[in-house]
Amino acid sequence: MSPEEHFSNDCGTCEDESQEEAEVARPLVSETEESSAEVAEPRAGTGLIETGDPASELGRSERQTWSRQMDFIMSCVGFAVGLGNVWRFPYLCYKNGGGVFLIPYLLMVFVGGVPVFFLEIALGQFMKQGGVATWNIAPLFKGLGLASMVIVFFCNTYYIMVLVWGLYFLAHSFTSPLPWATCGHEWNTANCTTNFSRVCLNQSLSSSPPNVSLLNSSCLEHTGLRSSVMEFWERKVLRLSGGLDEVGEINGYLVLCLLATWVIVYFCIWKGVKSAGKVVYFTAVFPYVVLVVLFVHGVSLPGAVNGIIYYLKPNWSKLSEAQVWIDAATQIFFSYAIGLGALTALGSYNRFNNNCYQDAFVLALINSGTSFFAGFVVFSVLGFMAAEQGVDISNVAESGPGLAFIAYPKAVSLMPLAPLWAVLFFLMLLVLGLDSQFVGVEGFITGIMDMLPPKSFLGSQRREVIVAICCFICFTIDLSMVTEGGMYVFQLFDYYSASGITLLWQAFWECVVVAWVYGADRFMDDVARMIGYRPLPYMKWCWSYVTPVVCMRWQHLTTPVWGRHHLEFLPPENEARLLPKAEENKNTLLYESVI
Repeated sequence: MSPEEHFSNDCGTCEDESQEEAEVARPLVSETEESSAEVAEPRAGTGLIETGDPASELGRSERQTWSRQMDFIMSCVGFAVGLGNVWRFPYLCYKNGGGVFLIPYLLMVFVGGVPVFFLEIALGQFMKQGGVATWNIAPLFKGLGLASMVIVFFCNTYYIMVLVWGLYFLAHSFTSPLPWATCGHEWNTANCTTNFSRVCLNQSLSSSPPNVSLLNSSCLEHTGLRSSVMEFWERKVLRLSGGLDEVGEINGYLVLCLLATWVIVYFCIWKGVKSAGKVVYFTAVFPYVVLVVLFVHGVSLPGAVNGIIYYLKPNWSKLSEAQVWIDAATQIFFSYAIGLGALTALGSYNRFNNNCYQDAFVLALINSGTSFFAGFVVFSVLGFMAAEQGVDISNVAESGPGLAFIAYPKAVSLMPLAPLWAVLFFLMLLVLGLDSQFVGVEGFITGIMDMLPPKSFLGSQRREVIVAICCFICFTIDLSMVTEGGMYVFQLFDYYSASGITLLWQAFWECVVVAWVYGADRFMDDVARMIGYRPLPYMKWCWSYVTPVVCMRWQHLTTPVWGRHHLEFLPPENEARLLPKAEENKNTLLYESVI
């Protein structure tokens, strides 16, 4: 059946079809039958399919849409461009051969990132549904939508802790000298030192999976001395206990930061895309302003050029290492926010004839460009830090929270006007993570709302109530992460609930279902109905063959590492501690709940 026949509402032929065929062939039509007759016929002389806006055929005419298409672009930028672009990509680039890393990275962008990114947005836009209901295209595989809901719920629960720590640091950045730049506070020990040149970095676990080394890549002192930054982080902010079995007391200051952050998230999305679409203009743009300011300041510091050279210096031998390709694929799936269902939810608020194909390439360029530019910001400062301490840059290079809450605060404390740069950095960190957080919550809420009947007992305020309930549940779970053993809980969520393997399986099955169950050509026709032309065949080839093969190859390489790895924590006393095997087995339920 041609796309014209498939979507035509000239019901002379439709009425002769069986009820079963009608239910199978027309699940994707999402607007009025009267309007879709206009879009079935090709424009004379062009070969392009006329597009229309069939918004109510399945009774969903009341669905909100973005006030402006730029609202959608900004929301996607805010969600996908997050902390991983700033604190993970630069380190991966340095670790995996400098500029050489861009080769596998860009290849993964075009064979994995862009095709799946576009697929999720296009599905949401065509179905006008969130991450669960959109899989009505293949009812047998609606579990994909539920899996994405579970993943994004876990992410929403633990990701906000980075914002909590950032808010705590921000609140302490308005004093001079900075509290982590000096010793003599009640949280400091007799081994505290402010002579950072005597402190080195423990990089013994730099080859471990990136989600695990949150505490292990820490500033340690061979002679027993500990930096004031490390003591502020472990003894003041985290109040870190000796292990997961030592929960300890709740940190009241972190609870206040946690409450404030969830309140901000609630009021950003409680009215839906109408409110989120306005807030995201600030939350998406402001980090770029600060990044530019930090870049201009960073390159003016002594040693900055050496840091940038270290960041980009090519090591061609790295291309033969499997880990380089694994890191490239991992970074793409994480930074593009694939498999979480949030992109599908954002796309569902688009106009039916929005050019989501073009949007996918624009957003990919913004995402990857931000990652690359952030490397100059980070390594210019790390070069300065290495020059000030008289050590090699490899001794100060960090990723993850180790960069945000140890390395960068230490570097800031060495700068003139340290409080100013600390405020700018942590404000950027907070805003950068905030839009990723509230858009992720919006994706989860959209899935919940789409599963509810149109008329519920909550009435006109049902969205506000559901958002409040979701935020409260997540807040309650997060209380376990503001205890003295909270960092260990955070690591368990980070490693098990949103691991690369879960996103891998999600992307694999999304491609398989669309390409082989629903039909790649059929979906290409659906896209053509929306944007007026068929995308390049390369998209169909990626969905059908290339991307699933890449996902399977990645799964083959990473599963042995994931399966044999035991989380290793580093308490303040520097005594390595393995997670008890029984506890590790329990927490694999986080992973299995998605699978």
